[in-house]
Amino acid sequence: MKVRLKDEVGDAAYRSWLRPITLHDTSEGGVKLALPTRFMRDWVNTHYAERIRTLWGAENPAIRNVEIVVEAARAASATQNATKAKAVPAPAAEPARATPPCAPATVPSNDTDELGAPLDARFTFKNFVVGKPNEFAWAAARRIAEADQVSFNPLFLYGGVGLGKTHLMHAIAHHIRERNPERSVLYLSAEKFMYRFIRALRGQDTMSFKEQFRSVDVLMIDDVQFIAGKDATQEEFFHTFNALVDQGRQIVISADKSPSDLEGIEERLRSRMACGLVADIHATTYELRLGILQSKAEQMGAIVPQKVLEFLAHKIISNIRELEGALNRVVAHSQLVGRAITLETTQEVLHDLLRASDRRITIEEIQKKVAEHFTIKLAEMSSARRSRQVARPRQIAMYLAKQLTSRSLPEIGRKFGGRDHTTVMHAVKKVEELKECDHNFAEDVELLRRMLQG
Repeated sequence: MKVRLKDEVGDAAYRSWLRPITLHDTSEGGVKLALPTRFMRDWVNTHYAERIRTLWGAENPAIRNVEIVVEAARAASATQNATKAKAVPAPAAEPARATPPCAPATVPSNDTDELGAPLDARFTFKNFVVGKPNEFAWAAARRIAEADQVSFNPLFLYGGVGLGKTHLMHAIAHHIRERNPERSVLYLSAEKFMYRFIRALRGQDTMSFKEQFRSVDVLMIDDVQFIAGKDATQEEFFHTFNALVDQGRQIVISADKSPSDLEGIEERLRSRMACGLVADIHATTYELRLGILQSKAEQMGAIVPQKVLEFLAHKIISNIRELEGALNRVVAHSQLVGRAITLETTQEVLHDLLRASDRRITIEEIQKKVAEHFTIKLAEMSSARRSRQVARPRQIAMYLAKQLTSRSLPEIGRKFGGRDHTTVMHAVKKVEELKECDHNFAEDVELLRRMLQG
């Protein structure tokens, strides 16, 4: 029967949902089939149960009822493992030592066998500066950290590089451990998850791997986009995800794009990641950058003139990581050389960074250059017109905005008349397709790129 089902549903669906089925019990006129989690049982009941009953009845007409259940032994084993994990006392955290401005302070992990990554002692809710671009993600992270029961699962944080995703994840872990040390929290990158899985496969110890990851109270995976195109790792993460959700455990995930925009990730996994709460961290505003600099200077105990902070907030706009790095350099230079921090010394110390910032391209510049090139009005970039004469330049401008700026897809869409991020995705894909088959079109796009980067 399984061979027939595999032929009908395809190899991927068969491996995910039907291969784990085992025969649980038989009785007169009926059979019980078992799956390891409630989520898998419900999915199979919804999508495949009727077909299974039909095929089973065709092979043995005496079977009139097929029931799909959750195998108690596996569920009990998972609960038992979770209890054991909780019973391991967490080592007391050592006090964080004073560190140089750019050196991260870390606290030891309480994960069994150091399964996860260490947490940065600086990344707490107290040190997170909240502003309009990140207030929703911050509020969601606080809710997760303070809740005794799962509110939404998973929490999916996404945004560009250096905007605070990792800070919020570390803050959640710190807060949970301080509030309830008995709860087991596991934080690690998707890359580390993959390497541990590969090591388990090579050592033929996948059961131990599964037990470790599926017995935690809170699983936090950073930069999940790393497992794009890695099918075996995605399948293991999918089943780990299902097992934890089935047990009512919390999952927190971060990525550089929203679940629907993650390329190379299987549809079933993208769907699962999007089923909780998805929170976008937008690019920083001037006010938020200034607030971050003021907070950072205060933490460092450095006296930095307000004019210097305002200058940096205006000039370093790419991401928070680069902004804090710039302040670190200015303060370190002052301390090492013994000179007061002034606007002049700041420009001198950061001359290379400021030159790079001055060369950064904005979406407005791209729109203007493309409109001039195709002799259309700049207003058409945001208009609702769909004629090819207007739509094609608009798509090229969206493509170049994606290639030449650090803005997210939703941000780009908003700059083009409030369009949805899926419209930007379509534009990028369309331009890439046309570049492949139309040499003149490709030359046009490349010319525009060179002019903008000039």
